[in-house]
Amino acid sequence: MQTPTPGRQPGLRGRTAPWRSRTLAGAAANGAGHDFRSHLRLGRKGLAIGVDIGGTKVAAGVVDAEGRILSQAKRSTPGNDPRAVEQVIVELVEELGAGHRIWSVGIGAAGWMDLDGATVLFSPHLAWRNEPLRANLQRLLRRPVLLTNDADAAAWAEWRFGAGQGQSRLVCITLGTGIGGAMVMDGRLERGRFGVAGEFGHQIIMPGGHRCECGNRGCWEQYASGNALGREARELAAANSPVAQELLRAVDGDVARITGVTVTELAEAGDPTSRELIEDVGEWLGLGLANLAAALDPGKFVIGGGLCDAGELLVAPARKAFSRNLTGRGFRPAAEIDLAALGPNAGLIGAADLSRVSSRMHT
Repeated sequence: MQTPTPGRQPGLRGRTAPWRSRTLAGAAANGAGHDFRSHLRLGRKGLAIGVDIGGTKVAAGVVDAEGRILSQAKRSTPGNDPRAVEQVIVELVEELGAGHRIWSVGIGAAGWMDLDGATVLFSPHLAWRNEPLRANLQRLLRRPVLLTNDADAAAWAEWRFGAGQGQSRLVCITLGTGIGGAMVMDGRLERGRFGVAGEFGHQIIMPGGHRCECGNRGCWEQYASGNALGREARELAAANSPVAQELLRAVDGDVARITGVTVTELAEAGDPTSRELIEDVGEWLGLGLANLAAALDPGKFVIGGGLCDAGELLVAPARKAFSRNLTGRGFRPAAEIDLAALGPNAGLIGAADLSRVSSRMHT
């Protein structure tokens, strides 16, 4: 959660633009609690644009200080060309900004950002390797630009406007292809010493278990994600199990077409096997949350992402497994576990709000 690097703003007779003076994260980390809290009041006015960059689409929206989206636009993600992605962002900002007075722009993207929020160190969806994205976009947009991880942006949105409101220690989990995560602690995003905190999906929960794309074995996301749900269903169907006939009928016998979405839809329609598969994933989810509670002791876990379309079919077994595996159970307060409230727009809402309040803090 950072503001742009020091520099000069055109048209101000060489004066250093105030919003370029220092980072919001740095102020919070150094204990400037009063100033940090004050930025929320400063950010009550003005509109910002949030941009959520995914592997297949770039979504953007004009967001007001109450987290409401006033207008939206989307484009396809243009392959792996960083310059082409920048151009799409510029087009979206210009299109949306034509009818609004825009204060700042927030960019949320999957990947690791440096602590200054200036550079994308690595992005799994795009060819960004040590890419100075913020400086490039500020030059093109001539506005304050904030760059943040998409999971951080979503967590901020849930803390400000969604299911995490009022929480002093909030952990957000995003269940999709894998597992993403972020933390809002005492009113600030906690990104760790090197800016890469929140990789909860890569805690090893089953030593020697399924191979993960990260290179390790037994990572949590190999057991409690959309990919895990689809894999377990395909294995059952490939064995031609008599309990997998609904799964096979749903894909006309083509096992490779079974995904987590397939299982979720069948579960919602009442298929007992699909419900059992989701329950298994929910139990793994609860076990991982119990591990995180032992380490982080949050007041609430907010669970979002595509897999949460399963709703209580997923969360109810997760709560049971969490209670069963929680360290000190019965003798300590336990974190709440709730579904996220803002859906797929959380990332762009959070990115916009972060950009607005952090730039206004330094004006």
